[in-house]
Amino acid sequence: MPQSAATISGIQRMVLYETRARYFLVGSNQAQTKHRVLKIDRTEPKDLVIIDDKHVYNQQEVRELLGRLDLGNRTKIGQKGSSGLSRAVSAFGIVGFVRFLEGYYIVLITKRREMADIGGHSIYKIEDTTMIYIPNDSVRVAHPDEARYVRIFQNVDLSSNFYFSYSYDLSHSLQYNLTLLQRPYEPWSSAASSGEEEVHTQSKQDSFDIFEDEGLPTQVVYGLQTEPYYKYVWNGKLLERVKDIVHHDWLMYIIHGFCGQSKLLIYGRPVHITLIARRSSKFAGTRFLKRGANCEGDVANEVETEQIVHDASVMSFTAGSYSSYVQVRGSVPLYWSQDISTMMPKPPIRLDQADPYAHVAALHFDQMLQRFGSPIIILNLVKKREKRKHEKILSEELYPAVINLNQFLPPDHCIDYIAWDMARYTKSKLCNVLDRLSMIAENVVKRTGFFINRSDFYCHTLRPDDRWGDLGGHIASSGRVQTGVLRTNCVDCLDRTNTAQFMVGKCALAYQLYALGMIDKPKLQFDTDCVRLFEELYEDHGDTLSLQYGGSQLVHRVKTYRKIAPWTQHSKDIMQTLSRYYSNAFSDADRQDAINLFLQVYQPSETKPHLWELPTDFYLHQRSTMALPQDRRSYTLWWSEGILSYLPVAYDEVPCDDTMKKVKVKRVNRFDEGIDIYTEFFKPYELTCFDDTFCIAMTNSAREFMPKTVGVDPSPFTVRKPEETGKSVLGNKSNKEETLLQRKTAASAPPPPSEEAISSTSEDDSEDDRDDDGSVSQRSTPIKLLTESGESSRTQEQTVKEPYGLNLAEFPSEEDWNVFVRPSFKRIVCFFSPPFPLREPVSCFPEDSVFSVCPPQVDRNSHDVFESHVMLGQGQVRALCREDVLMYREYIKNRYM
Repeated sequence: MPQSAATISGIQRMVLYETRARYFLVGSNQAQTKHRVLKIDRTEPKDLVIIDDKHVYNQQEVRELLGRLDLGNRTKIGQKGSSGLSRAVSAFGIVGFVRFLEGYYIVLITKRREMADIGGHSIYKIEDTTMIYIPNDSVRVAHPDEARYVRIFQNVDLSSNFYFSYSYDLSHSLQYNLTLLQRPYEPWSSAASSGEEEVHTQSKQDSFDIFEDEGLPTQVVYGLQTEPYYKYVWNGKLLERVKDIVHHDWLMYIIHGFCGQSKLLIYGRPVHITLIARRSSKFAGTRFLKRGANCEGDVANEVETEQIVHDASVMSFTAGSYSSYVQVRGSVPLYWSQDISTMMPKPPIRLDQADPYAHVAALHFDQMLQRFGSPIIILNLVKKREKRKHEKILSEELYPAVINLNQFLPPDHCIDYIAWDMARYTKSKLCNVLDRLSMIAENVVKRTGFFINRSDFYCHTLRPDDRWGDLGGHIASSGRVQTGVLRTNCVDCLDRTNTAQFMVGKCALAYQLYALGMIDKPKLQFDTDCVRLFEELYEDHGDTLSLQYGGSQLVHRVKTYRKIAPWTQHSKDIMQTLSRYYSNAFSDADRQDAINLFLQVYQPSETKPHLWELPTDFYLHQRSTMALPQDRRSYTLWWSEGILSYLPVAYDEVPCDDTMKKVKVKRVNRFDEGIDIYTEFFKPYELTCFDDTFCIAMTNSAREFMPKTVGVDPSPFTVRKPEETGKSVLGNKSNKEETLLQRKTAASAPPPPSEEAISSTSEDDSEDDRDDDGSVSQRSTPIKLLTESGESSRTQEQTVKEPYGLNLAEFPSEEDWNVFVRPSFKRIVCFFSPPFPLREPVSCFPEDSVFSVCPPQVDRNSHDVFESHVMLGQGQVRALCREDVLMYREYIKNRYM
């Protein structure tokens, strides 16, 4: 079966040229070998007229075209003073086209910054944009309110947490994207291939080939282009006007949320940990203005968080090891809101509509079953006991709704409901919040499983773990698939939710690293470099999402619930609370208007009231209030057709006719630029500097978190004291140059204890685990270098025994000595102990390792390649093989013809 690969966008750089009558947008690929031209008419005052030139130009043809346009648009023939074609702006993508009361605007991305790399697919953050008015000034019909709409639209800061990729679908999860690559596409590609063969035959007759037809077999690869999941796309409405007119390479979909990536070094082996949060564009808004759900089942503050772990030593999606875990947060799916006119810090919660049959909850969980499969697990963190009913109102309505929906579902696929008063546990001095969350996380991950694209290692059989056998999910031939998802909510879905999601993500990370063969048991402890790195990612993730929805950063963090936060954190919490209150009271209304205008929930018109004249936006988000629904869904069979037959696997990931309509399959050559991710990532056609690459700049566990003292265990899974972290060393340097110098220093003096240097034990493990892992914490203490000659031998023995747990001056036991001595040292040992004892191997492998590795075996092809390399160095050239001839022919055709 031919392999499959994601299609890379053919337009990654573009230049906008301007004449009096038209805009010419010239787009090119990364290598600038293929160009496309988009013509935008400027003579229409209120309509958008776009002509997409279907021809693909090379570099010489584009220069000739621009030269002819420049010559033809001059006012006088032969005039050289003023050019008829002027260069307006350079860009990296189109955000969309928007119109208010006058003509259309085009929004272009002018600056970008790489934020993550997943299998060679780069993810960029928008740094700056520009908004250009399309119609010419001579035909412009001015309107007095146009400038105000432009200001409201630009209140959505596109340089703040908007992300895109040219080759990776950010609106879908890694599990969905990699599952697509493993499907058989012969039945769906037969119809499309017939038309492509006719075009290929015609183009072959028109072109000139310097090679003769040698009958070499064509290596076919299926290029895949998927339809995005529009729920998490934020510029879908802005591109809707041109989606069916222009080539798909011009369309670039952006997401809003968070994206962060860090490198975990395990004895030099790089493992990338990526955190991607996708904020829903449905029922989007600010804290007190968007609560609950709308009539279509979309909830407020709905964010899908995905953590991706992959072995960065192998880049390819097909050959590498990739793992992911997805969880969701969102408001309680009921009709409820809070009245902010009272100017209270906590406005009272009120239920707006009665929903006795849980219709809106059914619509919401139907979406989740279709995207994630079963089981759907709800973790409700709102308060249970209150003097006056506030948060408890939501629990009293949500629990009966879940009971009502479960009575119609099969017992194996029912919705699980977990209610836990996290705030009450936090106030108690006897209860440990994170221990309880750790138990919940363990049960959740065991039920849902996680995604990994490879089968189990042999080391899992060699060193079995009881928890690994109880893991849920769907086990496929190529690995594991996550089925179901955890849905966490409190009232705001900010502070408590982020801590609960961190604990679930920490538990899933342990299983992911165990599945990749990086650790010997699926358990991670606090105060290790790995968990510190992961906690920092989740804190940035929580701060970003909290700023977007609540107007301030997190108030309560993981350290707050661990009860190890310093006293200075309390003053910061008070400031964040005041900032959140100010934002909710004074600036949220303007932000909500900007979001409604950007997402085209409200479209300006001269016949409608202006956006700032509307008393509420309730009718914009509740479509059922403006028109009666034509068909009513069943209250008993509340799920979509066909979903139950495939559970627990998600319906969107099943290769059926409905889902395959969203995938475009194209047969391409293996060397085609549109699928060559190697050339796209490494850019062999241009000179690059290694120090400027993204992998050097990203957060590194060995550089940022590992202590800089001599003799410290470099393992990122070793428990360390708070004053031993690399963060405390780098935090004392204010100058950037001194920080860089400190990072390059291999060994430095022990850092002074910071404000956060409070000794604490791991609150995630039970007492039995702490006793078993006592030796691990002892290894974290560095070796003390003795410089004074007056110290006694007893002090030296205690100093050596502190990090190692034994006295190195004593001779090892006979059993340990036999394990240490290898057969290769038999001759040396014979001088000391003539009767050489019998020894048994400690492992089934040639080397004692957790990886299933074998000594490399050199095949005949590799031997021939090396031999030809040696002969070439001696001046002897061998004949090219068929694959080399085919590769060289494709290179000549793509480069010069």
